[in-house]
Amino acid sequence: MSDNDVVLKPKPKTKPKVERPKLYKIILVNDDYTPREFVIMVLKAVFRMSEETGYRVMMTAHKLGTCVVMVCARDVAETKAQEAVDLAKSAGFPLMFTTEPEE
Repeated sequence: MSDNDVVLKPKPKTKPKVERPKLYKIILVNDDYTPREFVIMVLKAVFRMSEETGYRVMMTAHKLGTCVVMVCARDVAETKAQEAVDLAKSAGFPLMFTTEPEE
């Protein structure tokens, strides 16, 4: 090799770090006005729960005040929570679902 030759070294391959999207919790808030059967119907319709699972989620919210229904991506969480609230409003019930970031 002469002094003018250029030696090329391969670049180390770098993988871009891709962060997972932050997950959000959908929370059912208990109220004293919405019938239990209606709450179970909403959980079955919007969140695709079975009758038994819907009953357990509804009773947990009834006893503790709130219950986490589902954990998913932010856009899905907000859409499903809003769909459930809209369904309740259209039936005249104050049923409330909220979303918050999972820690």
